Amino acid sequence: MRDKNVPGKGDNMREWVEWQKKLVPEALDTMGRRYRILQYVRVMQPIGRRTLAQHLQFTERVLRNEVSFLKNQGLLHISTSGMELTDEAYDLLDELEESMKAAFGLSALEQKLADKLQIPEVIVLADDSDEQSWVKRELGRACIDIMGSRLAPGDVVAVAGGTTLASIAEMMVPNDVFSSITFVPARGGLGEDVEIQSNTIVSQMAKRARANYRLLHVPDQLSEETRDSLQLEPGIKELLELIRRPRMVVHGIGEAETMALRRRTEETAVDELKKQEAVAEAFGYYFDKDGRIVHKEQTTGLQLDDLTEEQTVITVAGGASKAEAIAAYMRYRPSDLLITDEGAAQAVLNYASAGSF
Repeated sequence: MRDKNVPGKGDNMREWVEWQKKLVPEALDTMGRRYRILQYVRVMQPIGRRTLAQHLQFTERVLRNEVSFLKNQGLLHISTSGMELTDEAYDLLDELEESMKAAFGLSALEQKLADKLQIPEVIVLADDSDEQSWVKRELGRACIDIMGSRLAPGDVVAVAGGTTLASIAEMMVPNDVFSSITFVPARGGLGEDVEIQSNTIVSQMAKRARANYRLLHVPDQLSEETRDSLQLEPGIKELLELIRRPRMVVHGIGEAETMALRRRTEETAVDELKKQEAVAEAFGYYFDKDGRIVHKEQTTGLQLDDLTEEQTVITVAGGASKAEAIAAYMRYRPSDLLITDEGAAQAVLNYASAGSF
């Protein structure tokens, strides 16, 4: 084990970045721009130069020069289908990640947000997924890295639904650890697009990871009588027991009104949620800004009461528009790890500074 008093490679790199910020800040700007290009290509490859310029808001002339430089450095492979990263570029991004976070203030932002929300760990990615849709893929990539490092053979992972969780499935890649993992949906089907339902996400995630999976072919919202009857069926009962005792839970946080509409909730119930000032939803529970439960849907699957300290609960939510929802849910039950983006992180801290929580 390395002596904590002896600087390691990462420590030296961070010191070097700090010196560079003071002595040649323009060089750090160039480094940040090229790092951002590689980040974007990683989650969107293969991608054309024009599309890349539009999404990163660079002029084509600037991007052409940068792409030429990165290609000559052996970091980009260019073909008729578009640009892709080389193996060396993947290694470089991994090596630079913590240093770049420190250089651009993301490390400090992570610590501030963890302290404010009283969460053991926060990961903050650059940009805002409300403004840059590709950032959701970065959130997905970060989540997959965490999953790969913290799961053990034979573990069960319960995965919720939503657009952010769908991005995790899109970014999933095979991993030796995943081959013996079983992915299960955290809930039944909602009245929403099938692409962002928990079952669909679990299926895609497991297939891309070459892992095992089970599906819950039961609607999320049922009458109490029907739900109780179904839960007595041997196959459903066994699967629900698996879903309610996972090793890891991965879920998102929704804005209350948005989630109510996705569930096709009756207008009178939506009006009641507004009256109760619900701002967040997770696992079928609706919360006000103080983290109080103001409504609970009768859902099939994982319940908040099922979560235990032995499990690793990962919350993935980004975008400044989610700030109030993130803060509300975390006031009720802080997760073990929050993966978010710069837009959401800063908005939550601004929300806190305004005395909103």
